[in-house]
Amino acid sequence: MKFDCIVANMPFSKAKWAEGFNPGGEVSADEENEKTKKGKKKEFKMEAGLDRWHRFDIGVPPASKGDWAFLLHMIASMSGNGRVAAVAPHGVLFRGTSEGRIRQTVIDKNLIDAVIGLPENLFYGTQIPACVIVFRRGRSNTDVLFIDASKEYKKEKAKNLLRDEDVERIVDTYRAYRNGQNAENDKYSHVASLDEIKDNGYNLNIPRYVDTFEEEEIIDIDAVNAEIADLKQQIAAVEAEMDKYLKELGLE
Repeated sequence: MKFDCIVANMPFSKAKWAEGFNPGGEVSADEENEKTKKGKKKEFKMEAGLDRWHRFDIGVPPASKGDWAFLLHMIASMSGNGRVAAVAPHGVLFRGTSEGRIRQTVIDKNLIDAVIGLPENLFYGTQIPACVIVFRRGRSNTDVLFIDASKEYKKEKAKNLLRDEDVERIVDTYRAYRNGQNAENDKYSHVASLDEIKDNGYNLNIPRYVDTFEEEEIIDIDAVNAEIADLKQQIAAVEAEMDKYLKELGLE
């Protein structure tokens, strides 16, 4: 089935995601190794041809991490002008090998619209920071919006919380980008060209595009030394006063 809009908070880095495609009950590489060695069962390896819907023709995700398996399923389920907003771990943005090749193909197909970094400790079940990846078909532009909203939250006792104003800032920035308006915000968002992404080796790690570095205030060493000298003088004066009182009390 095809859908105009898909939203998902998928399982993070699910292992053995392809077991449903296992036609003969073969073992995976990390289980029943002795049986595999003895030839009683052969190792199961997921292949694109096992999926009749051809969701993995551009690449098969690793058996130990199913993030791109879910994302490719959603991408394949988009209608002609469909869009997806999926919560994912940051690893999908930069991990290499088969995931890197999948990511490169998805970028070359011009399917990624935005990458939005979220605060850590936001979701139940994990404390790691997550991101929202927005996919869209029928894009006329080839650049990608990056938003770093990882510092925009209210700290609660158990979990961090996105406030209404935090959500509004994300949405306003994305809408400005979609409407062709200025979506550049210092230390918050950046619109990266396809050439810029290629120069980064198709790595979508947000800090490569949104510089959130805060320069530390330069310390005036002379002023600090002067303050230390003044404090030493004050301490010496207090100690002299204490000695005076102790002598008067006969407690030298």
